[in-house]
Amino acid sequence: MLKLEPRPQLSRFWSYGSPILALLITVLIGVALFAALGKDPVKGLQVFFWEPIKSGYALGELMVKATPLLIIALGLAVCFRSNVWNIGAEGQFVFGAIAAGGMALLADKGTGSWIVAAILLAGIAGGMVWAGIVAFLRDRFNASEILVSLMLVYVATLLLGYMVYGPWKDPLGYNFPQTKTFEAVTQIPRLIKGSRVSIGLIIALVGAGVLWVFLFRTRSGFAQQVGGLAPAAARYAGFSARKAVWIALLTSGGAAGLAGALEVAGPIGQLNPYVPAGYGFAAIIVAFVGRLHPVGMIFSAILMSMFYIGGELAQSRLGLPKSLTGVFQGLLLFTLLACDTLIAYRIKRKAAPKIAASAGTSSLQASTPITATTVTPAQQEA
Repeated sequence: MLKLEPRPQLSRFWSYGSPILALLITVLIGVALFAALGKDPVKGLQVFFWEPIKSGYALGELMVKATPLLIIALGLAVCFRSNVWNIGAEGQFVFGAIAAGGMALLADKGTGSWIVAAILLAGIAGGMVWAGIVAFLRDRFNASEILVSLMLVYVATLLLGYMVYGPWKDPLGYNFPQTKTFEAVTQIPRLIKGSRVSIGLIIALVGAGVLWVFLFRTRSGFAQQVGGLAPAAARYAGFSARKAVWIALLTSGGAAGLAGALEVAGPIGQLNPYVPAGYGFAAIIVAFVGRLHPVGMIFSAILMSMFYIGGELAQSRLGLPKSLTGVFQGLLLFTLLACDTLIAYRIKRKAAPKIAASAGTSSLQASTPITATTVTPAQQEA
């Protein structure tokens, strides 16, 4: 029999090995899933893990998907390390996209290139405002940031629908729920000609470096982490819990809003009801698979973008539903949570109790009669 035994200290090996083991288990479950659906498992794995990297164009599309995931995950890492559970990054992403789209709609053919910076700043401000609602309710009324941030996702999505079906609807768009296509001057500059990869990739990588410095080389970053790990110690050291909540939520909201701005002024080029792509929720998985570390989140963002592209290819080439992307994302998260058990526990073989042997001995003793020995007087004289 096997049992879980607490480790004397947390395993450093499994803290890094757990995501790798979780990925391997996810792949094995995926193989079984493809086989159960009557599809070739080799082709299934190929569309998820080979097609997204087999050419320069494919790598470019991989980076396009990874950029918003990484940016949002970097902001969420600040929250989670501060023990502030922002689950509504998707709503902050959408509201940042709305704010950025509103700025882009102000541009005309005579607008200068400065509008790009204004669009990005509008997206950041929009995300911070949406996260600021969560911070205010948590700070003022001690409301659960989990519930508030999650419910605001639906509010932002409905607000986006109202704008594209109503005031911002393109009058020349054949009644489709979308804004007009943004002017060319609002387009986020691209890194490579002929590719959709924009300067957002550079912003994401620079953001990873900035986050590393903030978390591990500044007093403010140290205060955020102490507040998350030991609130009592943080109060004793004079760190403000209220300040930590505001910093965490505004940072994550601004990052999500920036990702929304890069998306609508980049690959999409307009506002439409399909702006909510689930990046805000997928970034939660990216953050935890990457161990809330900037470098780890870079690799996990690439992995998650492979799931996105693989899901689209599985739909077109294998005839499978696009929801398979969410299946793989969920499998990775659940297997990671399971494998994380090995960080604090180790598996040991439990020795079988020796009940049978003890019982046999007792039975033998019980069945042996105890007889009294009679000594005669002659024997005593002898």
